[in-house]
Parts: sequence; C-alpha cells; structure tokens
Amino acid sequence: MDYKKIKTNTTAETLDVVDLEEGTNNIYESIAVLAKRANQIGLELKEELNEKVSEFQINNDTLEEIFENREQIEVARYYERLPKPSLLAIHEFLHDEIYHRNPLKEESKDNF
Repeated sequence: MDYKKIKTNTTAETLDVVDLEEGTNNIYESIAVLAKRANQIGLELKEELNEKVSEFQINNDTLEEIFENREQIEVARYYERLPKPSLLAIHEFLHDEIYHRNPLKEESKDNF
C-alpha cells in the first residue's frame, strides 16, 4: 500500500471511544487490531526506507561521502515527515480499510 498518498494528520488527536469500538464492539479488541496493523505498517515502511537508503550506500570512506550522504539524509527526512504507523492504522480502521476477524468469536458461533 502506498502510505505516502494517505491524507491523515501527522499529529495525534483525541478520538471518540465509540468510533473505535464500532468495528469490533469491544474497545480492547479494536486496540489490539490497531496495534497489530501499526506494527505491520511500521515494518513495511522500515523495509522500504532501508531499500532506498542502501541505493546510496558506498563502501569506501572519503570526503565525498558527506555529499553522497545528503541523498540518504533527504530520503530519511521524507520518511520522518510521514504520519506515524499508529496514525495510519487508526485512519485505516476508521475508514473500514482493515480486514480483521476474531477466530475465537467465529468458533463460539459455530458451537451453538
């Protein structure tokens, strides 16, 4: 998913608990879903950043390294300006873009 195109706040904001509870009918389950999704997003962003930074990496140490590292610094700054993974996860959750299921709830429905 292209997280750079998601338009969401880059700072945390106060949310209504009822909004977070709607998807699962349980605030704790919603928080667990958000935490897992934020971890997934964080790992994807980290891998993408590492790939882009490794493109500019040179093995020899010279004075030119400072100038070559500017590209790495600019790429890192760009990723720092992106919304945090937890904010992206909340945005996805509130806009029903996350698929989640609870196998324990499904199992208990099957037993009745």
